Amino acid sequence: MKRTIIPGARTGRVRIPASKSQAHRLLICAALGEEKTEVVCDGISADIAATAKCLSALGAKIEEMETGFLVSPIKKVPEGRCDLYCGESGSTLRFLLPIVGALGAQAVFHREGRLPQRPLAPLDSVLKEHGMTLREDGDLLYCSGQLIGGNYTIAGNVSSQYISGLLMALPLLIRDSLLMVSGPLESAAYVAMTEDALQLSKLTIPKMGAMWAIPGQQRCHLPKRTVVEGDWSNTAFFLCMGALSKEGVTVEGLNLQSSQGDRGVLDVLRRFGAEVTEHGDAVTVRRGALHGVMIDAAPIPDLIPVLSVVASVAEGETRVENAYRLRLKESDRLKSTANLLRALGGQVEEKEDGLVITGVPALHGGAVETQNDHRLAMSAATAACAATGEITVDNDGCVAKSYPRFWEDFSSLKGEGL
Repeated sequence: MKRTIIPGARTGRVRIPASKSQAHRLLICAALGEEKTEVVCDGISADIAATAKCLSALGAKIEEMETGFLVSPIKKVPEGRCDLYCGESGSTLRFLLPIVGALGAQAVFHREGRLPQRPLAPLDSVLKEHGMTLREDGDLLYCSGQLIGGNYTIAGNVSSQYISGLLMALPLLIRDSLLMVSGPLESAAYVAMTEDALQLSKLTIPKMGAMWAIPGQQRCHLPKRTVVEGDWSNTAFFLCMGALSKEGVTVEGLNLQSSQGDRGVLDVLRRFGAEVTEHGDAVTVRRGALHGVMIDAAPIPDLIPVLSVVASVAEGETRVENAYRLRLKESDRLKSTANLLRALGGQVEEKEDGLVITGVPALHGGAVETQNDHRLAMSAATAACAATGEITVDNDGCVAKSYPRFWEDFSSLKGEGL
């Protein structure tokens, strides 16, 4: 559905929903446990629902409640083919692919949107080397075979999700395993989130440098009631709105010591010149004298669209580097972010692996094509806070992938000075 957004800075308070990244991990750990677990999750996005649905197809019993999920773990994988509908969720696919092998399930992943075009290498080769059979047929990915323990080596500069999936799967195997990461590890904070979830589940996965020694025959033991913390990735949109507002925006419901990599938004906004205040479980951001900065996209790729909006009205030049992986997201996010800024009067040069953005005094109104990308739609809403004319987005419903109540929370903010 098309949405028209009134221009102007916003101010107010928002309570952020549960972390999509942590919810994936905790649901998986709960399903791989031995006892029933309540996973408290404030807000269930399409991606989280996809993981829950896939785990149910693998034999878990997952009851959706008002507060989140009640998870009865997998006791036995269903006989025959398991159809796993992962939608457009890359996390669901990449986390569960090695787990399907560890469980010895015969499964078919049903992929939607751009997900069939997003890479699986080198994870697919590693899984084949250790007992799995994988076959792609259009949007379908057929999986069978029993994953076996042993020595696993995978590159660290492609996707942290590959490493996280293996870390969650290998403890299930009969034999012990050694997981080694070659080269630099990008998005290391996301691997740290997985380690936190496994530690909370009382699994033993000792780490030695770039290697994990993983004993087999382990089961997860999450606390019987586990709460998913607030989502820093979605928080970033409102904090960036605050950076465009003299009165500021406050986001509540956060873990200020979280291992979520997108907590790095605070550092980038401070470097832009915004005023950032942390207090209790909340952060307030207000506009300062914004100026251009250099942004390394490798640890915070999901933040680049919305940080580019801030950069578009920051004095001077902002350079976004190490961002090639953004071309493999729900849209080609380097191209779609550049198109968003240009459509609204921003000055941006698209590079092979980054962006060069020159700040302008203000954006003007215009039409934004989201390409069904949730982060583009929410970035357009942020851009309205720095615009002088109305902005339209062509598909406001795409935010359901990660933040179903985004427009409701956005509408709760008031215009600055009102």
